[in-house]
Amino acid sequence: MKRLDSIPTNKIDRVAKLVTTGVKVGGNYLKYYGNKMVNPELTKDTLHQNNAADIYDGLKELKGSALKVAQMLSMEKNLLPQSYVEKFSLSQFSVPPLSAPLVIKTFRKYFGTDPHVLFDEFSADSINAASIGQVHKAKKDGKELAVKIQYPGVRDSISTDIAIVKPIAIRMFNLQGTSDEYFQEIEDKLTEETDYTLELQQSEFVREACEQIENIRFPKYYPKLSCEKIITMDWMEGIHLSEYCKENHSQEERDTIGQALFNFYMFQIHKLKFFHADPHPGNFLVDNKGQLIAIDFGCMKKIPDSFYIPYFELIEKGTLENEALFREKLTELEVLKANDSPADADFFAALFKDLLTVFTRPYQSETFDFSDKSFTDAIAALSEKFANDKTLRKMNGNRGSKHFIYVNRMFFGLYSLLADLGSIIKINDYEKYHLQGQQELSAV
Repeated sequence: MKRLDSIPTNKIDRVAKLVTTGVKVGGNYLKYYGNKMVNPELTKDTLHQNNAADIYDGLKELKGSALKVAQMLSMEKNLLPQSYVEKFSLSQFSVPPLSAPLVIKTFRKYFGTDPHVLFDEFSADSINAASIGQVHKAKKDGKELAVKIQYPGVRDSISTDIAIVKPIAIRMFNLQGTSDEYFQEIEDKLTEETDYTLELQQSEFVREACEQIENIRFPKYYPKLSCEKIITMDWMEGIHLSEYCKENHSQEERDTIGQALFNFYMFQIHKLKFFHADPHPGNFLVDNKGQLIAIDFGCMKKIPDSFYIPYFELIEKGTLENEALFREKLTELEVLKANDSPADADFFAALFKDLLTVFTRPYQSETFDFSDKSFTDAIAALSEKFANDKTLRKMNGNRGSKHFIYVNRMFFGLYSLLADLGSIIKINDYEKYHLQGQQELSAV
């Protein structure tokens, strides 16, 4: 695989890369329509494959928040053609890594020495590479370690990428009025992901709080071998969750992994109110004993009570069936606004009612089968409906608390993983786990 000696970080270089990618995509369309004139039966399959490859090739060289977009889109199986999902899935753990000289240079800058001096053994070639950093295998005092190294310049490129994307998003989603809090929320989270000192603290907190949960394991982290751009943890042996889902496993095995995953997230949401907000397969492994392993806690989100309480009251069956109470909660969550016209209020109340009626289906019974095709089909139908709704496109999309962004991302990602696993889940099983002493103080 190609090794990178640098990544573009300034606005001109990053825009130039995106423009080059856009030209390639435009060429693909011209080629497609030229062939279509000769062969009217031609489908868009090849066009999608070529576009997905060109877009991904551009994003993987930009890395950082640009590649994060591909990572998030790879989870949206109902929105994108399969070619895009397959190509963008590579961003979860398989992108071009940094060259060995650049890795050594990073160690010298932050530790004042080479990695081969700091560790007893160190592999100069990375094992995995994703959007923010890449992982190397090392050994010290007989212990196998994973060493994650951040790409140089990633933090500096975040504000540039937000500035590039913001005007496009404002137009695409018709964000009227001020929308700065949404973009600031995303920029803040992406910036936090580049602070490996913070990630180490979050990782140790989650490990201590969640190690009581059955069938899930966490690596231990090593502060003395870590810094703001390098983080060292136990090497965890296993296969990525996406690979596990493609293998033949019994329903019991899939249920065990799925239940551990579901309990892990519900415990964080409802007990810690501080949760892992990046649920994609590259952040989870499965070991040879059939246990789940969580390995990345750079993206964490704290939920304030002002959002948590109305959000989870909103999805209760009694609220969904009480129109006045339902609208009251939508107002608390900033979905409905005081200056909405009656028509606008009716439109968004109906839209969220449709959305929540589908997405709360798992919580209306004691157990839920996430392989239920009627559930995934209903989600796909909603996605298509909203994508083609001309009225929605004209409405002011600037509504809803900023906390929706990562809470909804978590639920979308979790549902996607559980559907891939085909797990049957006991919905309230997580309630058997409790905060313990200092964990409760820390969570608060």
